[in-house]
Amino acid sequence: MSSLSTHVLDAVSGQPAAGVRVSLEGRVGEEWQLLGEGVTDADGRLRDLAPDGLDAGAHRLVFATGDYFATTGQTGFYPEVTVAFTVTDDRHYHVPLLLSPYAFSTYRGS
Repeated sequence: MSSLSTHVLDAVSGQPAAGVRVSLEGRVGEEWQLLGEGVTDADGRLRDLAPDGLDAGAHRLVFATGDYFATTGQTGFYPEVTVAFTVTDDRHYHVPLLLSPYAFSTYRGS
């Protein structure tokens, strides 16, 4: 079984984005099923989003960025950011998110 973590960084402040709600979903047929959820810690990290492990297939992370922006006094364009990815190998997956009110980027981390 694969494992998954994420790290959210606030590109405006240059600091970790603490308190971001993150949901992990997996595709089952044509539907998305909630597999796990949590909130980033003081370092902007969520270390174990899939305590039961991830099977191969399509998954997505949904970051509640609108709530984060409201909490930090920012106005953002994206109320949520969804990052879809495919698990192919039995390994650890790390999906970082670099966030600002009007842009975001992500990559497959290690």
